[in-house]
Amino acid sequence: MAEVDIGFATAADLGAMADLLGQLFALESDFTPRREKQRVALAWLLDHPDRGRLFVLRDGATVVGMANALINVSTAEGGPVLVLEDVILAESHRGQGHGRRLVEHVLAWARGAGLARVTLLADRDNAAALRFYQTLGFEESAMVVRRRRL
Repeated sequence: MAEVDIGFATAADLGAMADLLGQLFALESDFTPRREKQRVALAWLLDHPDRGRLFVLRDGATVVGMANALINVSTAEGGPVLVLEDVILAESHRGQGHGRRLVEHVLAWARGAGLARVTLLADRDNAAALRFYQTLGFEESAMVVRRRRL
């Protein structure tokens, strides 16, 4: 195995990230993989780093994981906060501590950027993900997510 590294995504990573999102959305009951839509959204984020950053985990030159760090503003916190989405690792790289390293890297970046809080959503049926986030210090919220398409 080559050196596993974490860094910001580039345009060259779009295809691999869209593939990873296809794997993630196949696991989540609320979403359906639509590769071209995912690719367009990822490209938009790359073009707007003030709105969020895409992080990738690379094994050598191959993208094997990703995380989407969206910047929002919280009136409760009085400033910018992070919404962590799309955390996914290739199956071949799960269970080796890479996911923890990836999320901790994003959290360190968020602290360094002066963000006050990190919020994430996880599928309620994904017990492994819920346990994983709990071990990283994420607590269950009393808030309930509601969604409406426009």
